[in-house]
Amino acid sequence: MLKLSASVPSLLFLLGIGAPAVAQDYPTRPVTMVVPFAAGGPIDVLGRMLAPALGEALGQPVVIENMSGGGGMPGSYRVSQAPPDGYQFVLGSIGTHTLSPLLSKNPLYNPASDFTPVILVAEIPLVLLARKDLPAKDLQEFVAYLKQNHDKMQFGSGGTGTSSHIGCVLLDQAVGVNVTHIPYRGGGPAFGDLIAGRIDYICNYISLAVQAVEAGQVRALAIFSRERSAVMPSLPTAAEQGLAGIDAYTWNAIFLPKGTPPAIVARLNVAVSRAMDSPAARARLDQLGLDIPPLARRTPEYLRRYVADEIAKWGPPIRASGAGEE
Repeated sequence: MLKLSASVPSLLFLLGIGAPAVAQDYPTRPVTMVVPFAAGGPIDVLGRMLAPALGEALGQPVVIENMSGGGGMPGSYRVSQAPPDGYQFVLGSIGTHTLSPLLSKNPLYNPASDFTPVILVAEIPLVLLARKDLPAKDLQEFVAYLKQNHDKMQFGSGGTGTSSHIGCVLLDQAVGVNVTHIPYRGGGPAFGDLIAGRIDYICNYISLAVQAVEAGQVRALAIFSRERSAVMPSLPTAAEQGLAGIDAYTWNAIFLPKGTPPAIVARLNVAVSRAMDSPAARARLDQLGLDIPPLARRTPEYLRRYVADEIAKWGPPIRASGAGEE
């Protein structure tokens, strides 16, 4: 005779009835934040900045794992295939969840439907950075030099489909040139080669630029936003320097695998938001020029709509640029 008392708990769990209790206990062990780019790049820096405060808010350590290459898609794909239990999430970007899938003929995932959105973490303007010995002191001189020497120049990025790639594509389109693109496995390696003078320019996070510009390692020529940044107030916008229509930026957000229980999503959302508002993390984020969204824009539903809007916005210009044919 079957003993129902022994089998009911297992049956309830299999049917999902035990899920709320599981979510309430989450997390009971360390969680993994997948950073889908190389160590040392701007997304890696952001992840490592948030990890201690996030671990404190969750009550468990947050382990960062870098999985670089492919414009961030392989690392993001890994999370899309992970068990939906909250123990693995990706620190994504406009590159991983908008640009790379749009550029790829055979994307590894659908960014709008293969993940559970958690929270928008930051929005960051891009800046044009040139090697320190490039003979151009402002954007106008750079444009003149670019027109004369574009066939001999190279720009780098954190990988095909990243914001740093598309930012420079928009710049080249505005100038009317086609410069050779060198994709790296992350923004850190690309920036290192810019400092070494192996490439001519990049269009990257302002957070990556501040210290290097102050140290004289690279030259900042323009910020691709509507207004100047408080962290680099002397750096004029591209529009101020006569090159209008370039609004290039990136954003970062956290995504869980599709099908993650709502209670776990809510728990992680609250913990990340608390980490973002911790005094130490907030001071550092502000110092790097990262715009932190207000509470009304930190909900999972807001991020879901945001990703859909970004895909709709960037699809036409990417197709028009032909960048995906590289």
